[in-house]
Amino acid sequence: METIMPQKAHTEAAEHHEKAAKSHRTAAEHHGKGDHAAGHKHSTEAHGHSTTAHEHSTKAHGKSGEHHK
Repeated sequence: METIMPQKAHTEAAEHHEKAAKSHRTAAEHHGKGDHAAGHKHSTEAHGHSTTAHEHSTKAHGKSGEHHK
């Protein structure tokens, strides 16, 4: 099992949050233009990135606690 340092774990979480935000913005743009099929596609991508971001955030939080002891 790979040991991930807190900085790397937080960086990975942030990258997934940024991907989610970009997908949410793109979904909003498509929905605003009436292209609901593309909006739904990007909403689905955003949800996936958000889920992954949450997983990485939880892992990062745990790593921070381990190194804080």
